Amino acid sequence: MTELQRAPGQSQESRLTVVVAFATNLLIAVAKSVAALITGSASMVAEAAHSWADTGNEVLLLVAQRRGARPADDRHPFGHGRETYVWALFAAVGLFAVGAAVSVQHGISELLTPEPAQSFGVAYVVLAIAFVLEGVSFAQSTRQARDEAHEIDRELLEHVVATSDPTLRAVFAEDAAALVGIAIAFAGVGLHQVTGSPVPDAIGSIVVGLLLGVVSVLLIDRNRRFLVGEAVSPALRKAALQRLLAEEEVLAVTYLLMEFAGPRQITLLARVDLVADNPESQVAATLADLERRIETEPAIATAILAPAHPGSPPLVP
Repeated sequence: MTELQRAPGQSQESRLTVVVAFATNLLIAVAKSVAALITGSASMVAEAAHSWADTGNEVLLLVAQRRGARPADDRHPFGHGRETYVWALFAAVGLFAVGAAVSVQHGISELLTPEPAQSFGVAYVVLAIAFVLEGVSFAQSTRQARDEAHEIDRELLEHVVATSDPTLRAVFAEDAAALVGIAIAFAGVGLHQVTGSPVPDAIGSIVVGLLLGVVSVLLIDRNRRFLVGEAVSPALRKAALQRLLAEEEVLAVTYLLMEFAGPRQITLLARVDLVADNPESQVAATLADLERRIETEPAIATAILAPAHPGSPPLVP
């Protein structure tokens, strides 16, 4: 199966992935905030900021799914799919501004004016619980990504980067960063307890912030590309070309442009050379019929076909 045959828009699995991430991040954010107040650990403050940023991001991703799923109308003839990338971009910026900036700023502040931490056992318990809960959310996003990657013969990470579903990419990346961040925080708290120095704890906070910054920049860039107009993969373009050539009325395809109009929503523009040399009115009717047939492919939101220019070379699958 190629993405051409996959259902358009946000799948039920995508909604479940975001809901699970929201619920787990909310619980984790509350627990980490309490632990940060009790312990005074810089790493715990950074982790609390991280989890609150993730929780807010899941809200934005739920909004993205809802608004992007609205049908086409007179003002938006190609649908609202790209609005998904707008809200996913807001989520990525929020991760940078809240999670990364707060974590780095607090770590630097702790280095300049260190404060002793206490009740380390509370931090360890909360981090352990957070790791388990984040693992549940990460398992859900990984399961969805792995199933989708298997369907279209991609590697897991390749699919996460390339998928047109920004909510899956965001949850997967945020959960992976959260698990790494918890490990960093655990090390920072542990070294603080062992050495009695707040420096490792503060450095842990800064490292968590830098990690979030890298993740957010990557997510911002991917959403930017889809907003501008991301072309489909060569494999998907080849599948669409073969699909056009499979129609008995089509002799050749001389031009093919495909880009994503939303999650698994593709706009297809093509020039085709028809088999028969029919009058103009018959050509228009044939092309309109072909458009309707091509749009029966689940991922093709809009197909626009035009006659090929005389003498144009055919495209080869």
